Amino acid sequence: MSDQPTTQEPGHDEGTGDTSSAAPPKPAAPRPRPVPRPTAVRPVAATAPTSAPAVAPTAGLSEAESAEAARWGRVDADGTVWVREEDGERAVGQYPGAEAADALAFYVRRFADLHAKVVLFEARLTATDLSVKEIDTTLEHLSSELQAPAAVGDLDGLRRRLESLRTVAAERRAAAETERAAAKQAALEARTAIVVAAEEIAATDPERMQWRPAGDRLRSLLDQWKDSQRNGPRLDRGSEDALWKRFSHARSTFDRERRRFFADLEKRNTEAKHAKERLVVEAESLASSTDWGATSAAYRDLMTRWKAAGRASRKDDDALWARFRAAQDTFFSARDARQRETDEEFAANLQVKLRLLDEAEKLVPVTNLAAAKAALRDIQDRWDQAGKVPRGDVQRVEGRMRAVEQAVRDADQDKWRRTNPETRARAEGAAAQLYAAITALEEDLAAAEKHGDERKIAEAREALEARRSWLELVERAAADSRG
Repeated sequence: MSDQPTTQEPGHDEGTGDTSSAAPPKPAAPRPRPVPRPTAVRPVAATAPTSAPAVAPTAGLSEAESAEAARWGRVDADGTVWVREEDGERAVGQYPGAEAADALAFYVRRFADLHAKVVLFEARLTATDLSVKEIDTTLEHLSSELQAPAAVGDLDGLRRRLESLRTVAAERRAAAETERAAAKQAALEARTAIVVAAEEIAATDPERMQWRPAGDRLRSLLDQWKDSQRNGPRLDRGSEDALWKRFSHARSTFDRERRRFFADLEKRNTEAKHAKERLVVEAESLASSTDWGATSAAYRDLMTRWKAAGRASRKDDDALWARFRAAQDTFFSARDARQRETDEEFAANLQVKLRLLDEAEKLVPVTNLAAAKAALRDIQDRWDQAGKVPRGDVQRVEGRMRAVEQAVRDADQDKWRRTNPETRARAEGAAAQLYAAITALEEDLAAAEKHGDERKIAEAREALEARRSWLELVERAAADSRG
């Protein structure tokens, strides 16, 4: 399509807003409106441009560049403007009534606009981060504009310059695709990590789950998911849907198990509350008892049942425990007060028994068994008559008395072993057997030595040594039994 100037001043480029001035038409005589004419191509030899009328510098081109661009065009007498290309000469428009320089300047400005766009794209392509879509769109747009533009200049050179940028654009496109693929993979891994973390939380044993921190963690993971959706690269639909289903299932599982856990907990709390209320009633009914032993045992049983009842809610548990403990304290305070009174009454008995212990402990070690046994029986009679001692001293004094009694019993048992006829007879019979064995072994040793049999000599000596040791023990036991 031919590009003609409008009724505006010929120096104004409507399409670009370029106000670079070419020589305006003479005001004395109005110029006729440009008449559209079909574009014609006239084959010419592809030679260097010829000289052209002088053209004023154009915005975006220097004076020399503007002059060089003008050399690629010419103007017919009727105002038709032509441009030379590799395929021949092509009419780009008509500017009747204007001087040749003005007509060329108008179409050189059009070339300058195209040149500026290519230069800008070249700079952005090598210096900035254009998206793949912007690269492809700009290339397509500039290629379309340079296909048959209504402009005068080295259009073939400008096309080649744009074509050379396709290699750079392809490299940028490949790099962008690689970066996008890497970002997409990183986003996929990040989303997968979010899902795995959620699934780990959902798979935790409900009895070991820390519900509040776990719920906070799941909400944080959901925020991360949303942020990744808003600000991260888009995943393919299949991967995102599959991950979201897993994430949603983990959250649903967590919510279901939490509701079930707290429903069961509420049920257990209620059951524990009722059980402990019954225990509190029992404990309070025993608080005034003076049957100290039986009631102490009853409170121990109540405490065992309390622990087995489980926990109620914290508020109920604390209130019930306060009542239970108060009942216990009432009983045991009364028992301890009574025990202190009893201990004061038994303090004098303790002094009597301490003196009896001093007397009894002088019997040890036992040198005269009969006298020691008689003295101990007398001490034991007076011990029983002395009565009870304070509870805190019972084990101490009873332990000392049992030690004396055990020493006397040991002395009596030792004497019995030594004077027992059966023990003496057994010792004498064993000694006779050992004497016979030793005599036989001595004969065996002599025979072995006579024949020089080293093995039999060693065996006889070993057996003879053992029998002599046994005989020594038996004779010692027999001596002890005789007195």
